[in-house]
Amino acid sequence: MVVAFVALGVSLSMTIGAERAGAQGPAGAGASTAAQGSSSSSASHSSRSLNPIKWVKRDKGSKNSPDSNGSRSDVEKKLTPKLRAQGILPANSNATDACAPFTALNECLAALHASYNLALEFICLRANVTGVHSNADLSGCKGAIADQAQSLKKAIHELSPSADAKGAAKNAEQQAKDDLKDLGA
Repeated sequence: MVVAFVALGVSLSMTIGAERAGAQGPAGAGASTAAQGSSSSSASHSSRSLNPIKWVKRDKGSKNSPDSNGSRSDVEKKLTPKLRAQGILPANSNATDACAPFTALNECLAALHASYNLALEFICLRANVTGVHSNADLSGCKGAIADQAQSLKKAIHELSPSADAKGAAKNAEQQAKDDLKDLGA
């Protein structure tokens, strides 16, 4: 009985092992020709990459993106009069200069809206959000000025601890999104 189980186990392992070797493709003379034939059939079988990162479509270089180099300045030029009319941007400044330290235009717009909504100094909020300390005088800032970039929520909390930082940040981010949408960016 034990011998029968051992013999069955050996025969199964040899069968499965042989199938695995066959699935790996031929080796030896003519292997490259056989491999080319099998690769074309597997390519037609599976045209989709197995890497999930490639499943997500990105539009980084798109002309419609407000952060692409050519169109960001155009969007900033269109935003300047709109933000000045709303009182968000002072008459003596423009969106290009105000948003220079920001890597993304929507982050700059959110900071502008948050500073306006909460009556915070924009240069103080900008310094906390970007971590960039410009030549502007930061001595008038109410809270601590961070040395590293912070989230908008955390920067609002630093400068105005009594404010609802989470709600204010969410509201400002939505306003920024709406501004870009209104411009078609």
